[in-house]
Amino acid sequence: MTLQPPGYDNAYTPPPVSQPRTSLAVALEQSRNRLMVTAAMVALVFSAIGVKLVDATLFSRAAEPRQRLAAEVDAPPVNRADIVDRNGNLLATSLTTQSLYADPKLISRPDEVARKLTQVLPELDYKDLLGKLSDEKKRFVWIKRNMPPKQQAAVHRLGLPGVYFEREERRFYPASNLTSHIVGFTGVDNNGLAGMEQSQNKRLTNDPHPLQLSIDLRLQHILKKELQATVEEFNAIGAAGVVYDVRTGEVMAMVSLPDFDPHDPTGLDPDTLFNRATLGVYEMGSTFKIFNTAMALDTGKMRVSDYFDASKGISIGRFTISDYHNMHRALTMAEVFQHSSNIGSVRMAMQVGVPGQKAFMTKLGFTRPTGLELPENGWPLVPNPWREINAMTISFGHGISVSPMHTVAAAAAMINGGVMHQPTILKRDPSLPVPGDQVVSPQTSDMMRRLFRFVVTEGTAKGAAAQGYVVGGKTGTADKQKGRHYQKNSRMSSFLGAFPMHDPKYIVYVLVDEPKGTKKTYGFATGGWVAAPTAGRIVRQIGPLLGVQPVNETAPEILNATYINSAGQTQIAPPQPVAQPKGSTVASVPPAAGNKPR
Repeated sequence: MTLQPPGYDNAYTPPPVSQPRTSLAVALEQSRNRLMVTAAMVALVFSAIGVKLVDATLFSRAAEPRQRLAAEVDAPPVNRADIVDRNGNLLATSLTTQSLYADPKLISRPDEVARKLTQVLPELDYKDLLGKLSDEKKRFVWIKRNMPPKQQAAVHRLGLPGVYFEREERRFYPASNLTSHIVGFTGVDNNGLAGMEQSQNKRLTNDPHPLQLSIDLRLQHILKKELQATVEEFNAIGAAGVVYDVRTGEVMAMVSLPDFDPHDPTGLDPDTLFNRATLGVYEMGSTFKIFNTAMALDTGKMRVSDYFDASKGISIGRFTISDYHNMHRALTMAEVFQHSSNIGSVRMAMQVGVPGQKAFMTKLGFTRPTGLELPENGWPLVPNPWREINAMTISFGHGISVSPMHTVAAAAAMINGGVMHQPTILKRDPSLPVPGDQVVSPQTSDMMRRLFRFVVTEGTAKGAAAQGYVVGGKTGTADKQKGRHYQKNSRMSSFLGAFPMHDPKYIVYVLVDEPKGTKKTYGFATGGWVAAPTAGRIVRQIGPLLGVQPVNETAPEILNATYINSAGQTQIAPPQPVAQPKGSTVASVPPAAGNKPR
């Protein structure tokens, strides 16, 4: 019998002694760890791929992959701002396009690539393209810029190695030819080359907000339609027209004919690209009598009722200044304006003197460009030195050449109260005051409004009348100078009109280049026969669009604000016969002596 320790139970079993692990268990453990690491790595890789796919499809801009080549130039700026008219109508915008380029070093068979490309792009020259693709010294060559979507798809289907697409932008002009001389156009690199596209290139590139012009597309359409009809009717070589707000200096419409397609301006006749309204400078003829008359009145030395001897021509050397329709008598200043007398205009200018005339014309901006925002801004041609003979011819619109925009901007100041505004083709903020300089007195401006109206009711511009709109203005006809001589049958016919003359708001200017007389005009091609009726048609159509309400032109309040007669009387009264002066009355007689016929 064996003695047991106290408390010893027969059920007690001592703990097992640990056995060393076998090699099989160790291998199984290592395999399990490796599988877990592999699974983690696979999960991580697929997660990264998933993130990249989500980023590429949802957050990244869809585009062709871009190879950055050492020879490649930077892409042109994107998101060029839109250009709109004063009412928000789109005049220019940018569309995303694809351009085709190649890396010649990656093209093993340039002849085959050139052949396939010219099959889908037949406008390309095979030899020229083959030469580009064979030049392995270059890493970048353009094949075609701004491709249409159909051509892009056709090239894409070819799957040519070494040929790639580049995202670019191309300007699109919804109004096309209608605003071509205003908006201009861009080059293949989307940089402005003409018009507002050029002058505002930095603004359009750096500021994404639309550039708003003062142009009204509705008025632009009417102006072009009527100018085109006039050019066709009189077989003219061109025309220009402007609609202008005399209160703000804003250009509401501007047309130059012939015009062009801004989408494809290359290879055109330079005459087509030439802007007659702003770049062309011309001798304006009798429309310049507007400024000669205002100058005379503003001196305070002459009155609208003063007489000037127009009975015979003025001889200067071997030349004689004469009138188209000589009245063979002395004329009041009102009659000089009414009948467009060259002789009377010279008499008025001589009283002002050469220094006074030069100073006045300079004040009106006739010796410098207008400052309009277009790059096509003509420099006036002025005499140097400015002598007495120059002062004489300038008084009736010869011997000085200015643009239609010069003429319009200065004429606005003659009727708007005497304030000269800087012309602009950008829409002004109506909440801000319009800057301007007082160039003639309000009294002179009031008298010029009456003289404008007098020319339409009793003078050379009766064809410009538009019932209810109280139109006034001045005609002009100037022989064109070719070489050193003027040609009688080559002329510029124009009319500068304004409405309504009791409260001037807008100017309508029409210039027709080399019109030919017709049977309807009895062979005449002067401003009164050609340009004035065109302006009248334009006024009748744009008046309602501009909110100008027609009035009763014979109402006392209208007549009181616009009336003047040939004797220079501004008060409405029964017609009185005007005493005709006997003999010649020299214009240089001092006003204190009456300067009236004896």
